[in-house]
Amino acid sequence: MTRPIERHVFVVLGATGDLATRKLLPALYHLATEQGLDTVVLGAGTRDLGDEEFRRRSREALAVAGLDGEAAAAWCAGRLHYFPLPPDGDYRAFAARLEAVEAQHSLPGNRVIYLALPPSTLPGVIAGLGAAGLGRAPGWARLVVEKPFGSDLATAGALNALVHHHFDESQVYRIDHYLGKETVQNLLVFRFSNPLFEASWNRDRIARVEITVAEEAGVGARGRYYDGAGAVRDMLQSHLTQLLTLVAMEAPVSMAADDVRAEKVKVLRSIGPLDPAAVVLGQYQAGEGPLPAYRDLDGVAPDSATPTYAAATLFVDNWRWQGVPFHLRTGKALKERLTQVAVTFRPPPLCLYHGRPDACVAPSNVLYLDLQPDEGFRLEIEVKEPGPTSRLRTVPLRFAYAEAFGEVPEAYETLLLDVVEGDQTLFVRGDEVEESWRLYRPMLEAGLPVHPYPAGSWGPAAARDLLLGAPNWAAGG
Repeated sequence: MTRPIERHVFVVLGATGDLATRKLLPALYHLATEQGLDTVVLGAGTRDLGDEEFRRRSREALAVAGLDGEAAAAWCAGRLHYFPLPPDGDYRAFAARLEAVEAQHSLPGNRVIYLALPPSTLPGVIAGLGAAGLGRAPGWARLVVEKPFGSDLATAGALNALVHHHFDESQVYRIDHYLGKETVQNLLVFRFSNPLFEASWNRDRIARVEITVAEEAGVGARGRYYDGAGAVRDMLQSHLTQLLTLVAMEAPVSMAADDVRAEKVKVLRSIGPLDPAAVVLGQYQAGEGPLPAYRDLDGVAPDSATPTYAAATLFVDNWRWQGVPFHLRTGKALKERLTQVAVTFRPPPLCLYHGRPDACVAPSNVLYLDLQPDEGFRLEIEVKEPGPTSRLRTVPLRFAYAEAFGEVPEAYETLLLDVVEGDQTLFVRGDEVEESWRLYRPMLEAGLPVHPYPAGSWGPAAARDLLLGAPNWAAGG
């Protein structure tokens, strides 16, 4: 349910970083010009800048995003401010500047505080914000935290405890931009508003589920950060697990945020212990294309064992899904860019058609939920080829968001609008984060081998045995 949007100040800590300049500022400008979002931006960071220099940099960032012009310049001049953060972690002067900006624009004291910062800095920053009283506000205060939230179960639990010392859980928005994609949001609509599919959404009708987040690009300039994270922490524990919970969850009692999120947590608690034999890790080497080997990147140790590829098979041990494998895979420098959920239905119980005299054709229907590069759905069904034979052909029934609705909103625009409206449905709750880390703890602690694979392939050869039960996955989607 859409709530009224109240006037507020949008604080961005890390305002000169890549996330803020590429994603947050363009999204806020779009929301201001197209949705009428009445927001004032206070950027903050370690760089010693004044308001005018920050506005100039912001105009350049908007121009790179294709938003150049007088309107963008006027928005920057009238709405953007900056404050250099002190190195000692004392945020009292920052709190005073925030109050001054609110007074200048006659704002009622509603605040979004977005931490666009490296994960290692979060504990100190959150403690500083809390000590300065920024968890309280004359209106409302909302804290937005980027993933990864912790690096394992222990650090996630400690970070949750610190956050809850200064902020109530109702104030906290742990953001995963994948949840802002239209296809992800439509998963619940697709399931619970279409009885045809919900009636088949169980172990009796579904043979397996495959979730793929494949990236054609390598790690690039993120080598120093990535070498401390890897594919499990960077992608598997967050993006893919979020998709898993949305595919597998039960119908909530309502679409209220906590009702939806409670069902997602139930899915995680239903997943049995992860079998290390059902996990394959990999790291890309130089292939036929231009990408250098992962170990040759700046910031990466020459003997690094950090995985850039991870695949795992999980089982949700509940009444709906018992025995159905959920195959998850993600990787850098793979053959193509693809984010997709493939739901394979069980074949017919009896084969009535033959593709050739000695072979029965009893294919399965496959539902593809495509998140990128093109958002939409495809359902593969069997039809008879014209002519006197009984040959079957697989054909897709297809829906594309861009064809039906035109340009799809950028994920960050959707999520930022939810923050200022106070809607936590698409944000991760604290207990959900900890359950997710609990799930992958055996993988992180097992010391599993990391297999090489050439850049531009579909991953390490060692993954093939794991993929035998997932032919769509083994074929690359």
